[in-house]
Amino acid sequence: MLNKIIASIVPLMPKKLVWIFSKRYIAGSKLEDAIRVSKELNSQGVLVTIDLLGEFIKDLNEATKNKEAYLNIIEETQKAGIKGNYSVKPTMFGLLLNKEEAYHNIREIVKKAAEYNNFVRLDMEDSPCTDLEIELYSKLKPEFPNNVGIVFQAYLKRTLNDLKMLYERFHKDGMINNYRLCKGIYVEPAEIAYKDKEEIRKHYLEDLEFLLSHGEYVGIATHDKYLVDKAYELIDKYNVSNDMFEFQMLYGVTPELRRSIVEKGYKMRVYVPFGEDWFGYSTRRLKENPKIAGDIVKALFKRG
Repeated sequence: MLNKIIASIVPLMPKKLVWIFSKRYIAGSKLEDAIRVSKELNSQGVLVTIDLLGEFIKDLNEATKNKEAYLNIIEETQKAGIKGNYSVKPTMFGLLLNKEEAYHNIREIVKKAAEYNNFVRLDMEDSPCTDLEIELYSKLKPEFPNNVGIVFQAYLKRTLNDLKMLYERFHKDGMINNYRLCKGIYVEPAEIAYKDKEEIRKHYLEDLEFLLSHGEYVGIATHDKYLVDKAYELIDKYNVSNDMFEFQMLYGVTPELRRSIVEKGYKMRVYVPFGEDWFGYSTRRLKENPKIAGDIVKALFKRG
């Protein structure tokens, strides 16, 4: 209840105050901020995936603006020599307004990345988007087999079946899917999503075992040390080569665990969000997951 109260108050606070919490998790409002943070992470032996904040637009003109912004992001980060790739939220490009328009916008971004032999990952959003985003991925994958990937959320009850379906669809043509597997953050009804922490962990590992044992590429996206340790066991069990997986984390979250993974010699990629919409992003995440509110209070007291 206290977390929910805090989450409802935060959007009314001055932006400067909210930034005290947000700056640990967001690179900044400008592209140069993302480039600076990415260079710092690269110097620590960490790869990045760069994400322009924004989602659920109301106008297709915004979709065009977002597409142009991403094309510029790719050009500028390539010039800067950043070691990393790109993440996009399909609703930023009109997915819920006009799925064909969204496809063409995102195809341009993937094509631009492919010109640099780089890669774009489609973020998975809430459940009304799931089928649309799988359809979008399935449409892009044959044209850009090595340049596009997608995210799956282990707390959705459908996820393992979706992974099996895409395995059957693309492996017969010799294509390997590239996934980020995360627990999931959106608040979904119990009919479609697991709620219990241990149950989510169990299904995360079930999904991960399927991917590692079937030769799919997987970004093991978690800050849960238990899942990291279990991932090590699965990697050893199936003798998975280092070029078929990586670990992934959010910027500013569990840096000690991140360092320990890098020190073991595993590939690590950090999700680096930036943009003018940082305030909206922060407050939306709070509404979706009020438990984060407790972290804000801790950050304010610990960091002054």
